[in-house]
Amino acid sequence: MEVKVLKITEDILGSNKEWARKNRDRLEALGILTINVMSSPGAGKTSLIVETIRRLKGAVRVGVIEGDLASRVDADKVHREGAPVVQINTGGGCHLDAAMIEKALLNLPLEEVDALLIENVGNLVCPAEFDLGEHRKVMLLSVPEGDDKPQKYPVMFSGVDVVLVNKTDVLAYFDFDMTAFLRAVSGLNPDVKIFPISCKTGEGLETWVSWLQEELKQRKVKNKDA
Repeated sequence: MEVKVLKITEDILGSNKEWARKNRDRLEALGILTINVMSSPGAGKTSLIVETIRRLKGAVRVGVIEGDLASRVDADKVHREGAPVVQINTGGGCHLDAAMIEKALLNLPLEEVDALLIENVGNLVCPAEFDLGEHRKVMLLSVPEGDDKPQKYPVMFSGVDVVLVNKTDVLAYFDFDMTAFLRAVSGLNPDVKIFPISCKTGEGLETWVSWLQEELKQRKVKNKDA
């Protein structure tokens, strides 16, 4: 499947909740678990997605929606892993919205997808406010960004289901207080799952993948009982 690039610049935020509901209904009808992956630029979202695809290959069919202001660099990386992918270029927009996702879904072979990973535009502010129709929100923070981000961006940390702390392989070189970070995140979001990982070394990735597989299992049971 060729990588398709969608250029979307129109302002349709007013109807975002309705678009999100339609997306969720469609994805649930197809039994697709959908994850909204958010972070600041350079935290490692694409690396996480690529490593996830590799670890689930043969067991879970992963589809991907890539969001960026411009280019298809990340979509090309995913495409090389053999996963169906659509690139959304927002043309300057700082986040994805539900209408953009609806258009991307039309360009994915959804009947061949079990889990859909949406890589949002790199930003710790706007993406937190926009429902895309996803089932779970995942926030990725990298060690070089510092342990003070929960205090600076509480909305992002308080509204997600999982926080991944990436680049733990460089912890020794940065003044990152993991204990203080975990305490701050748990104070904002007591139910959140926090997984320290390294996409470079693979540390912690199996824990993340296991969580994802359990979510898939629970969704299948839910759909069966519905």
